[in-house]
Amino acid sequence: MRINPDVSRVLHVDMTTGKAQILDFDSRARHMGGSGLAAALYEAYGTPSAPWDDPTEPIIFAIGPLTGLFPVMTKVVCGFRSPHTGQWTESHAGGRLGLSLRFAGYDALMITGRASALSALEVGSRSMQVHNVHYLRGRGVFGTGRELRRIGRHMSGHRSTMRIGPAGENGLSFACINVDSFRHFGRLGSGAVMGSKNLKGVVVTGDGAFELPGGDSKALNKLYKDSFMEVTSTSKMKKYHDLGTPENLEPLNELRALPWRNLQATSDPAISTVTGKYLAEEYLLRKAACAGCPVGCIHIANLRQQFGEDHEYLYKQVSYDYELIFAQGTMLGLSDPQDILPVLDETESCGLDSMTTGVALAWATEALAKGIISEEETLVPLQFGEVDGYLKALRLLTNAPNEFWHTLGRGGANAAAKKYGGEDFACVLGGQEMAGYATGEAYYVSHALGFRHSHLDSGGYSYDQSDKPKDAQKASDFLVSDERDRVIINSMVGCMFARKEYSLERMQECLHVAGFTALSDTLAQAGTDMQHLRWKLKFDTGFVPEEQTIPKRFMEVTNWKGQADPVYLQDLRNTYTNAIRTMAGAQGALE
Repeated sequence: MRINPDVSRVLHVDMTTGKAQILDFDSRARHMGGSGLAAALYEAYGTPSAPWDDPTEPIIFAIGPLTGLFPVMTKVVCGFRSPHTGQWTESHAGGRLGLSLRFAGYDALMITGRASALSALEVGSRSMQVHNVHYLRGRGVFGTGRELRRIGRHMSGHRSTMRIGPAGENGLSFACINVDSFRHFGRLGSGAVMGSKNLKGVVVTGDGAFELPGGDSKALNKLYKDSFMEVTSTSKMKKYHDLGTPENLEPLNELRALPWRNLQATSDPAISTVTGKYLAEEYLLRKAACAGCPVGCIHIANLRQQFGEDHEYLYKQVSYDYELIFAQGTMLGLSDPQDILPVLDETESCGLDSMTTGVALAWATEALAKGIISEEETLVPLQFGEVDGYLKALRLLTNAPNEFWHTLGRGGANAAAKKYGGEDFACVLGGQEMAGYATGEAYYVSHALGFRHSHLDSGGYSYDQSDKPKDAQKASDFLVSDERDRVIINSMVGCMFARKEYSLERMQECLHVAGFTALSDTLAQAGTDMQHLRWKLKFDTGFVPEEQTIPKRFMEVTNWKGQADPVYLQDLRNTYTNAIRTMAGAQGALE
């Protein structure tokens, strides 16, 4: 099959009818792929006025024109309406899924409807089948993965499995989708969207072949080799391969920007046992890579757990990175990997987003200590540094045996704080629990008002760490420009770790030699257009920037620069609000 340079090939599956159709979606020069394609598909097929769990609302898995053609172009964008915020959003994951979709012949898989029974969807280049998997109800992510790998095992090629745990089935607003065991569509509740469609898992088999739309094969081979050497033989990706993102733990702790115990502190001497170096020396079992990536940034620990007096051991493989260790380690006051890794493993099995879960449990721990809630609500004692309570809490959170756990699981720390109190120390920026960077004003504003309420929307945290003056207009301009650059690479779809290798000019060159000449010529403008479209969809689905909060805790915290400047923060907030309203074409921008 030859890739069409002008349109994207989309497989639309309706779970209600169990039928599928292939769409030729125009025009690639406008929507690019990945993030842009997902937004354009929602613009065409979504209903902004409908609730997030309306069966007609799509969940979309999209790759880009460079997927599988160049090193580190390995990610998939999942676009959906978030149960955590109600708004259009997206999450990104690697694993084998990108190449599986490419060799299945699809630029995107769009799923609508709701199956009559708990189901698994199997997709190949020439087949689509819905399997009744009612027997997997309540099954954890790992057990579900073993069963799904039996589906389609008769087929050849690149195969990827996506699945949800009981958290997704039960509709927790921060349930995630596990991809190939060690990758995730993590933030903002994609797992609950799959659960609302009675979809336990998806198996994508890349059992076909494809031809490029044209281009210059010799130039493509040379450019591929150049890019390969850049990411493997220079220092650009060394950090991610050697210690991985946990390398950031120690320097951020030294900068007093690493959240500890629900952001009551930003540094702690206990860091010595949760550094990237310590984890690599004492716990690292192996490294893995997404299909099509030569870097190998996935770090997998060997967790040994003892059972009983006869010294029986159970060995588990647990993936870890900076954000997981922050959220379910330092944020909970845990500094021993023998405590952190079991919490990560249990969170994974339940199918929960580790970051949101950790921050929500940190709020609950402080609320319990302050007497805002009692053990009558939590049912178990929660105390910073005590792992047993958190392991029990994860099951309570997943299964919601009382009103407190139901509230926390369907709205996170923000919803629980509004109901019980403690909003001042709920570490939620805008619509989502914080990421692990207490760096200052640019990060707080970009996380609170950003498209995904995420540190990945732009480099606000890196802007804070620079020596730039407190100029709200310059900071806002940076956030807007950096986001546009990220929209483009997220439409190709590349790994964000490789963004220094794939400049706009390099991506245009890659597209040109691969035969996507029209997109190469329009890439910069397409990036701006899709950035604006994403903001329009976010506003259309209920986003009001003036309603997004920055809790008092963020103004109290002290890092290497001191406390946040409230005047600068408010000025930046107003300036950035104007910018995103302008991009969305929304009315009522601040004067």
